[in-house]
Amino acid sequence: MRKLLLSAIILSGLNLTANAQTKVEVASVVNAEESFNKTVERKGIKDGFLAVADAEGIVFKPNAVKITDFYSGIEKQPGKLTSQPKFARISANGDLGFTAGPYVYQNSKNDDDKVYGDYVSLWRLDNADRKFKLLLNLGIQHPEPEQEAITDFKEPDLTKQKAPSKDPFAGKNVLIATDKTLNHSLELSTLAGYKEFLSAEARYYFPGFEPMAGTDKILKFIDNEGISIFAETVNVGRSTSNDLAYTYGTARIKKGNIVNNYNYVRIWEIDANHRWNVLLEIFSTVEN
Repeated sequence: MRKLLLSAIILSGLNLTANAQTKVEVASVVNAEESFNKTVERKGIKDGFLAVADAEGIVFKPNAVKITDFYSGIEKQPGKLTSQPKFARISANGDLGFTAGPYVYQNSKNDDDKVYGDYVSLWRLDNADRKFKLLLNLGIQHPEPEQEAITDFKEPDLTKQKAPSKDPFAGKNVLIATDKTLNHSLELSTLAGYKEFLSAEARYYFPGFEPMAGTDKILKFIDNEGISIFAETVNVGRSTSNDLAYTYGTARIKKGNIVNNYNYVRIWEIDANHRWNVLLEIFSTVEN
């Protein structure tokens, strides 16, 4: 009996060790984005999105709608879309990742017809074919960038690899509560809320402006623009390793004397103290 128990312990230890040594690289999610971009270039925007859509994948057009429903319902989306990943992360278990970067949309051969902006794409690994599928996608428009974006691809902390939780709802409830707490904090004080929840490496994407990096720049922008945010959580999700997560929802934002409706997506990372911090936030405008 003792021998059987010892064998079981050894096998369990080997399994844990093998799991901890599973190779996960951020290049896998970057490659998924680059492959998607090539498909869009070759087949067009509609077929490109349909080719990589997760079964639950969402785009904001302007409100949240399934990728398959939206693109299956249009004949064709004209124009040429080119984009380039410049910011990317992946979870320790390799099942969730995101890419972000600049895009250019051109609806004619006239160079004056170009629209510039930045996109954020969230990718989820499909267990059936072991390929990344597009789970969330949205973007902002802004003037033509004055300089090229800096590449920031960071490898995951593989010590955070773990077996999927037997109670996934517990982790989801924590994320819902965290996102709602941030929304309440922003309602009380936008600056104080962001000071409490932003990661030191945070990126901020707001329509009409180039992406901002770092808490100092983000807080300065919030203060200078006189931004007040009233937001409501819609849905959340996380990686099986519980180190990368996302939330999205709706927001009503007052900037100076102007009030508009927005969708937001936040990407969260967990720190050494097991606190969720916002690594990226993007707002997309919903026309009044």
